[in-house]
Amino acid sequence: MSGGVKRVVVFGTESTGKSTLAERLAERFGEPWSEEFVREFWEIKEGKITGGDLGTIALGQMANEDHAVAAARRVVFFDTDLLTCTLWDDVLFPGACPPWVRAEAEERTRRVALWLLCDTDVPFEPDPQRSFPDANGRARGRKIWREALERRGLPLVEISGTWAEREQFAVAAVQKLLDSPGA
Repeated sequence: MSGGVKRVVVFGTESTGKSTLAERLAERFGEPWSEEFVREFWEIKEGKITGGDLGTIALGQMANEDHAVAAARRVVFFDTDLLTCTLWDDVLFPGACPPWVRAEAEERTRRVALWLLCDTDVPFEPDPQRSFPDANGRARGRKIWREALERRGLPLVEISGTWAEREQFAVAAVQKLLDSPGA
């Protein structure tokens, strides 16, 4: 992946600090970030999301990503991505993910330069939009998200530890990406 804007996805299951990390990376590097669309959609729908909403959610996520990419110079940060949408679709609405969403997610994964895989080694922060606060649910989510990257052979860096360590590891990984030949 040489030239153009480098896409970095802050990836992982819920309550792993993705939103905060994406925003801090954007500030640190002076570049845009794409917010997770489903949070806004959930509020609009008052928490009543169905399998029939999955295509709309995907379109909103894609629009957020594309808008951020258009505003970037060197790098853009995604707080979640379309692949994450498909993973949640499969967990919460088995069999309901539209085939075009899955195909688009696979296409978009090939444009990502780096995946920052956030571990579940931080305390769970309760939020009405979150589904799996218990240790078993978090372990299951961690496994699903990791396997999604490994199965595709995607470039990932583990992000774990304290909040400060997570940010330090992420900044170092992004800086390495930007310093690499062709960046």
